[in-house]
Amino acid sequence: MPDETYIQLLRLRTELRRFLRWSEQQAATEGLTGSQHQLLLAIRGHADPRGPTIGEVAGYLLLRQNSAVELVNRADAAGLVTRSRDDSDHRVVRLALTEDGAARLERLSAVHLVELERLKLRLPNLADGLETEDTR
Repeated sequence: MPDETYIQLLRLRTELRRFLRWSEQQAATEGLTGSQHQLLLAIRGHADPRGPTIGEVAGYLLLRQNSAVELVNRADAAGLVTRSRDDSDHRVVRLALTEDGAARLERLSAVHLVELERLKLRLPNLADGLETEDTR
């Protein structure tokens, strides 16, 4: 691969790490950890209006189920999420955001969209310059 490919991959990885660090700092301004922010996003972004299960949230966050349970426990104790039994299968627990959780997520999402636009301007057409043998 040409040197430029490595330069672009480095730029991409560096900017992703900066974005993730910035994102965690933004979450902290809302009194959240980065994991709590991701949890709120996983709940709000879930397509099923009944809300995700803990297993689905674990999948979104790339966590083991028991780790997701602990994260949900802490978010529940902080007043960010609620749990409810599924209407059709009472063994299933569904998650939803509280008003406070939804408000914090909305504020975070607004600043994240602005930051993503800025990042897009810093890395224009990056993928176009990443050639591999498969794309040549």
